[in-house]
Amino acid sequence: MHTHRLILVLLILPILAFLKLCQWAQTPYAFAYLLLISFVTYGTYWYDKQRAQSGASRVSEATLHSLEFFGGWPAAYLAQQQFRHKTIKRSYQIIYWCIVGFYQYLALEILLQWRALHGFLTLFR
Repeated sequence: MHTHRLILVLLILPILAFLKLCQWAQTPYAFAYLLLISFVTYGTYWYDKQRAQSGASRVSEATLHSLEFFGGWPAAYLAQQQFRHKTIKRSYQIIYWCIVGFYQYLALEILLQWRALHGFLTLFR
């Protein structure tokens, strides 16, 4: 249960930022993308765990981190907890939590209309 509370708290800012961006973003496409990246990320973690257990070649950490960076970080967290995969490796967790922190920062940028991101987002309007 603790796992679910943490991920819910970490999703508050990004969800609020997403809803704010929906004023100009293509909401159905963005939502579909988030669902797709989540399923792919979760499935990739599952696949990597299966490969690890059987001693076969593994999915690279760069691939897992890329999926997290492109929006799959919540699904990665759930997969890590459910499969007990990549939870102990400190170097992996440092990069993962930096990605999560980046998303929290990005959400704050959007919600508080800070200048750094605001100028960048105007390029896509």
